Amino acid sequence: MDFYRKIITKLDFTLLLTIAAILLMGVFVLDSATSHLRSSYVFRQLIWIGIGTVAILVTLRFDYVILKKYYKHLYVLNIILLVAVYLLNDPQKGARSWFPLGPLGNFQPAEVGKIILIITLAQFLLERKGRLNTFKELLPVFVFVGVPTLLVFIQPDLGTALVYVAIMVGMLYISGANWKLLTSLFGGGVAVALGYVFGVYKFGWPSVLAEHQLNRFLVMFDPAIDPQGIGWNVRQAKIAIGNGGLFGQGLGAGSQSSGQFLPEQWTDFIFAVFAEELGFLGAGVLCVLFAVLLYRGLRIGMLAKDSYGSLVASGIVSMYFFHILENIGMNLGIMPITGIPLPFVSYGGSAMLTNFIGVALLMNIYVRRQRLIF
Repeated sequence: MDFYRKIITKLDFTLLLTIAAILLMGVFVLDSATSHLRSSYVFRQLIWIGIGTVAILVTLRFDYVILKKYYKHLYVLNIILLVAVYLLNDPQKGARSWFPLGPLGNFQPAEVGKIILIITLAQFLLERKGRLNTFKELLPVFVFVGVPTLLVFIQPDLGTALVYVAIMVGMLYISGANWKLLTSLFGGGVAVALGYVFGVYKFGWPSVLAEHQLNRFLVMFDPAIDPQGIGWNVRQAKIAIGNGGLFGQGLGAGSQSSGQFLPEQWTDFIFAVFAEELGFLGAGVLCVLFAVLLYRGLRIGMLAKDSYGSLVASGIVSMYFFHILENIGMNLGIMPITGIPLPFVSYGGSAMLTNFIGVALLMNIYVRRQRLIF
């Protein structure tokens, strides 16, 4: 207890209060989104919030620098978990992504794998500092990230695989890699991918993606694609957001959410519930809180005592940013439907734990920005 009494004054209270506000708003909206269901989503969400809080307390006890000593072991552990979940489980909702945890729901190794990727990639990049200027020098990084990304993709979990790529991109920029080359590679890659998807839609080119995965991209060009599936999801989300108006319909009063028109409204499409019931103002407050979260994460990275801390912070911020951008974007119909949850808001134990571990690492980096004396 003496440790926590002495360290409490060194915490980033702006970050903690921001997370607390997002969690509070999220729990109320989750309760509203699941009020028509008998399952105890809110109770289980609160349990995972409690577990996440314990994770923060435990993480603060040790210096984050120790993690880089074991980055190879952690990388192998991540690969083992991703292989095991694929080989040892039967498909759930068409994917082999979860280990069952009984009353707590499921554990998704790919979620925690995001944090492991950040921890391990940070040290991998540091060992190559100053040698990230050519494609040949970047290739080992692509392989390092590509192995777990491929294992996640074949589950299949396209959304989480994209998060892995987003983490890599953000950390490469911060590590001092050739930004012109990175922009050319990833900008060109995105342009080619979008052009290919458009070609499949417009000219009937053959597709390497499964039909449901392809439809998640095609719906951006034509909402009528898959009208009873992905197209339906996007239309209902847009209707819900429009219904919210300026002030919202009120908690539990949203016609789309209470009428059960929205699919997966407690996970993928919870932002639509948020906007319908709390309106433009409520959704705007949430977006401002997310902006503060990202800003504090970047600030912590700038204040870190070493390059390793800066890279870890940048990876966590990249993870949060892509989740927020993709989830809100797919609710608005301007991003593909990838099943990525909204941080600290969507229901999900593995995702919530991952988000809390991210905060724990940010806080660890922040309190050790200066020498601790006990």
